[in-house]
Amino acid sequence: MVAITIKDVAALAGVSVATASRVLSGSPATSPEARASVVTAAAQLDYRPNAQARALRRTHTESIGLLVSDVRNPFFADLAHTVEQAALAAGYVTLLGNANERKEQQDRYLETLISRRVDGIVVAPLGDGSGSIRSLIKRRIPTVFVDRTVDGLDVPSVTTDSETGIRQAVAHLAAVGHTRIGYISGPQATSTGRDRFAAFTRAVADLGLSQDPELVYFGDFQAASGSLGVHALLELRRPPTALLAADSPMAVGAIAILHKRGLRIGRDIALIAFDDIEWFALLDPALSVISHSVEDMGRIAVKMLLEVIGGGSPESVVLPSELLIRESSSAPAPGAPISPEFV
Repeated sequence: MVAITIKDVAALAGVSVATASRVLSGSPATSPEARASVVTAAAQLDYRPNAQARALRRTHTESIGLLVSDVRNPFFADLAHTVEQAALAAGYVTLLGNANERKEQQDRYLETLISRRVDGIVVAPLGDGSGSIRSLIKRRIPTVFVDRTVDGLDVPSVTTDSETGIRQAVAHLAAVGHTRIGYISGPQATSTGRDRFAAFTRAVADLGLSQDPELVYFGDFQAASGSLGVHALLELRRPPTALLAADSPMAVGAIAILHKRGLRIGRDIALIAFDDIEWFALLDPALSVISHSVEDMGRIAVKMLLEVIGGGSPESVVLPSELLIRESSSAPAPGAPISPEFV
């Protein structure tokens, strides 16, 4: 298919290329007859201006980039929808990239977004800030971190206070008699993986629960590692009676292997997930979750990015988390007395 160019429009309208260009760019320095001819010709040819070529002549492209860690993760799918809608309402289109929890894929997408001359980028960063993340900062491309941060980089961010929700989850499990809680952690190369693991470690220590290092399995925020984590934890000589998964895909993997092993969630073993995915409440039993608002996160991230694009320096925002107790964790631990001190 041959692309229609402005030369084709000018030829059909019977005007010069310069006149056609002035009409299509909205310049008033053209006659009414020329404007009518060019508009009619453009409509007949279904002409669309080359956005990249126009961007080279303008400061802004009216587009932003969004790079999420894993598009299969329902949390990031919801985040992408919220960001796209908020950006569109502000007059921007969103170009989406998926890092797939891999730094090399993150770098490839960031370089592509930079080459597309987007006006700014919202990114859930991986790694230590090297590679393309560092390039964003060096080139002074407006950037906002979302969900995750990078140590040592002064970039405005929207994140979640994981400490409160995780502490509530551990206290709730202790209150119904669990003392050995298995934790399926995210990767320690991410700020969320580190922060949530640290919060869990502090909570079990403060509540006097088992700090056996074998009760922690380090996953990668993807479903397969949730399944592997459950398998490893249940094979321990003294397996846990409750599980806490540090994100929703790992919780999905955990649910799959628990069902495969014939264990009844909420009766034989308790389970809590970080992230409140809509259909978690529809499971039988409904899944207890640590909830935080992805809608607020996406909306605030776009608002902050627009401030940065406009030359501002917005303060970072930390959103709250809270435990929502459902049937998957509310029954007493098998054979364990309930400890009133934890209620």
